[in-house]
Amino acid sequence: MCTEVGQRSRRVSDPAGAVATGEVCSLEPNELAHAIVDAAADKKASDIVLLDLRKVAFIADFFVLCNGQSARQIKAIAGGIMESIKNMGVRRLAVEGASESGWVLVDAGAVIVHVFSPDLRAYYALEELWRDAPVVVHIQ
Repeated sequence: MCTEVGQRSRRVSDPAGAVATGEVCSLEPNELAHAIVDAAADKKASDIVLLDLRKVAFIADFFVLCNGQSARQIKAIAGGIMESIKNMGVRRLAVEGASESGWVLVDAGAVIVHVFSPDLRAYYALEELWRDAPVVVHIQ
C-alpha cells in the first residue's frame, strides 16, 4: 500500500523488527488531486475548484474546494472522497469538522480537501486567501 503520495519507496519496520522495502507508489499528488475532484463530482458536489499551491505554500501541493447543499450531502461527498483515497491505497492523515457544522476537511497529505456549505465557503473565502495559487480545475 502507498502510504505517502509521491513517495517512490521507503523502508518499513514491521512489529517483529524485520525491515522490508515498502511498495512503490506510482500516484503523484497531481493524480491524487484529480481523482479527488472526480470523487467529489461523482457525489454531485458543486463549484469544485482545484488550486495548485506548489509555488505559493508549503502546507500542501493542492487544495480541493467544493460545496455540498446540505449536511447529508457534505457527509456523502467527504465519505466518497475518503473511500476513493482508501481505494487508491493512500492513507488519509486526518479528517476535521463535521457535516453538521458546514465544513469538513480531509487531509490526504499532498492534497487538502475542503467540503463546505455555500454560506461557510463564502464566509471563509479560501479562494481569495489563496488567490495567487493557479486554478487547475473549476467545475461549476
